[in-house]
Amino acid sequence: MFTKQHIKKSTTIVFKFCIVSFLLIAFSCKLEEKNKNTEKHQYTNSLINESSPYLLQHAHNPVNWFPWDKKYLNQAKKENKLVLLSIGYSSCHWCHVMEKETFEDKEVAEFMNKNFINIKIDREEHPNVDKTYLTAVQIMTGNGGWPLNCVILPDGKPIWGGTYFNKENWLTSLKEIQRLYEENPGRAKGFANQLTEDLKSLQEFSNTNLNQEFSRDKLDNFITDWKTKLDSVNGGLIGNNQFPRASNYQFLLRYAHQKDDKKLENFIYKTLNKMANGGLNDHLAGGFARYTVDNKWHIPHFEKMLYDNAQLISLFSYAYQLTKNPQYKAVIYKTFDFIDQELYNNGLYFSSLNADSENENGELEEGAYYTWEKEELQQLITTDFNLFESYFGIDSVETIEGKHTLVKVYNDDVFSKNHQLSVEDLQLKINSWTSTLLNVRNKRIKPTTDQKILTAWNALLLQSFVDAYKVFGDNKLKVKAIECAETIKKKAISNTGEITRSVTTTDKNIKGYLEDYVLLAQSFISLYEISLDEKWLQEAKKITETTFTNFFNTENDFFNYTAKNSDQLISNNFEIEDIVIPSSNSVACKNLFKLGHYFGNNEYLKLSEKMLQKMLPKIEKYPHIYSNWLDSYLNLSYPFYETAISGKNALNRLKELHQNYIPNHLIIGSTENSDLPLLKGKYNTEKTLIYVCVNKACKLPTEDIHKAISMLKKN
Repeated sequence: MFTKQHIKKSTTIVFKFCIVSFLLIAFSCKLEEKNKNTEKHQYTNSLINESSPYLLQHAHNPVNWFPWDKKYLNQAKKENKLVLLSIGYSSCHWCHVMEKETFEDKEVAEFMNKNFINIKIDREEHPNVDKTYLTAVQIMTGNGGWPLNCVILPDGKPIWGGTYFNKENWLTSLKEIQRLYEENPGRAKGFANQLTEDLKSLQEFSNTNLNQEFSRDKLDNFITDWKTKLDSVNGGLIGNNQFPRASNYQFLLRYAHQKDDKKLENFIYKTLNKMANGGLNDHLAGGFARYTVDNKWHIPHFEKMLYDNAQLISLFSYAYQLTKNPQYKAVIYKTFDFIDQELYNNGLYFSSLNADSENENGELEEGAYYTWEKEELQQLITTDFNLFESYFGIDSVETIEGKHTLVKVYNDDVFSKNHQLSVEDLQLKINSWTSTLLNVRNKRIKPTTDQKILTAWNALLLQSFVDAYKVFGDNKLKVKAIECAETIKKKAISNTGEITRSVTTTDKNIKGYLEDYVLLAQSFISLYEISLDEKWLQEAKKITETTFTNFFNTENDFFNYTAKNSDQLISNNFEIEDIVIPSSNSVACKNLFKLGHYFGNNEYLKLSEKMLQKMLPKIEKYPHIYSNWLDSYLNLSYPFYETAISGKNALNRLKELHQNYIPNHLIIGSTENSDLPLLKGKYNTEKTLIYVCVNKACKLPTEDIHKAISMLKKN
């Protein structure tokens, strides 16, 4: 039996125990909070400090992302963890889907944070990393694309990879990879070593016969093989989707013209008509999407990339030069309108527009900005709807989850005849339809813009300004070209001649890659050819000399993709395949060829030919992925001319010359005396003379531009 004293004593003990317990719990909580803060400090999503729109899109994921930096590979080595690389870009639809479904999930994030060092990479900022691991995933799985996900060892060697994963597949895959690595790390390392050797073998150049003739017969054999891959019904390549491979069609157009292959030439025009009429082209505001998910050019993947649009302007410009097809001219100017309105920024241009935008429910949806419900169209087009429906394929083209994209089924002249309309009357109706729909579309929420300004892509746009100016003689395009060139020179090239990858990156300096150097040099050469301002030719030569210092590999006579003073990856990446953009080595090869002629530099010319010789075994197997190399092959298998124009009226003569499609020559000229080798002794104070030279021999000079053109058109 308890007395009052017992109760009092017990109460005191309990009270003291509670106080102690409370203090212990408080201390424990504080310690746990401290540990959490320490862990949070050690593992936090670090992307909030980045400038890339793509990285910033992932800055609030529960995944502890790091940006690309070799120090995080060292951290993985210290902690004995695998590294997970996740690569994408801002306008990538499936990148957004995977973020929402997978990387925003807490269960996924907890597993990734516990077991991996997680690195998120903008492929457009670090194309060297992207190219290396894209190739690795293609070797492992037979496919590649974005989002690109790859698990690597701390030494950078890949052991597993893929593209898009939903939450369940992603967790299952990661858990299996983690289990295998813990149970048998030796096997994982063995696989990674073998895969790395396979990657290196793809970069080998086995051709030792460097004295092969660049014959037309061999070139014809290459193209005969290529023709088997062409879709004669739909244009483009045979397959389930269609990419606007501008480099491919620009080369084929040149080859068909010089070979006088009318059938192939007509195939190119069919392909361009499909691009211009199909869903790839935005018929309301201009600009091309990245590709179509079908093989008829109807259903686009809606992201719009600067590099695609720039190259397509060049391609359509040359096609117009040959055909004078007014539709091509309209497409070119409408694409320029899109670029100026959506991507222009103080003399340079942003990278892309997103595929996704908010729909009427406030949810991100691919193509929401561009697609239409039929009922909505019927309410907007209150007169001639049947005509509108037929013109834009509403009654015949497949839908996108019940929504319509605008596809021109026929060219305007064919459509007007079929419907007994004059072309002028049809154009008035098209203008009315376009204006009505554009007014409505402009009230929707626009896709976001990736505001990175990339040097290489702006160089491609500079090239397109030049190419369009040559064809149309529109001085506004020349002014745009010079503005773009001057701004790049000011913002992207350092006093020491180093080029930066992105001029919008303010908090860290991403060094330029080979493509930034060679595409810029190429566009400066082209700018010289319309302006005759020798400054641009000298700039191109300076860039090329810096390219030798920073990128040239003396072991194989090609150029590394990454500068020698940069962090190196598991293998040198010699970019050689001309797919979406011409490969940087093929552009370097062409630059050396032209600069060798301009400056009388035989070493440049010899190296250009040697690079092409070494590529021949690869070209022979897969000619359709080496189109820009084959363009160089044309330079050596057909006559290649040097056209020198010297005299006070050189610029006027030059403008006349540019109206003609003559792909197999370079232009050099001056309105005064010049010390350039091809201009020495050619200046005449009284006359403007045109010299046409080939194989180090010049024909008699002429003042007659038409006579000079006839000389240049001989094959």
